[in-house]
Amino acid sequence: MEDTKLLLTRGNLFQAHMWKGLLETYNIEVELRGEALSGGVGELPVDVQTVELWVYKSQISLAKKQLASLDVERPQWQCLQCHEMNEATFEICWQCGAESTKIPNP
Repeated sequence: MEDTKLLLTRGNLFQAHMWKGLLETYNIEVELRGEALSGGVGELPVDVQTVELWVYKSQISLAKKQLASLDVERPQWQCLQCHEMNEATFEICWQCGAESTKIPNP
């Protein structure tokens, strides 16, 4: 895709595909970058494993508007191993690397 702009970066491949599908229903062409690196969980640094959504510059405003309509407050989760609080978008604990149980913080 030429003349594109980064829309967002997320580590959650499932969520990135969900957003891509939503944007495509509004005829917004989306390119995912970095999804092949998600297979390196545990082997590669977390900051290298992110998935990026790219759209044409001419569609960036519409894409942001559509994603903003989905912006729902998501609860943090607490790691069962080290008890560190993690953002909802994290699939592994940033402190110890344990997998998410997604138990919301009361």
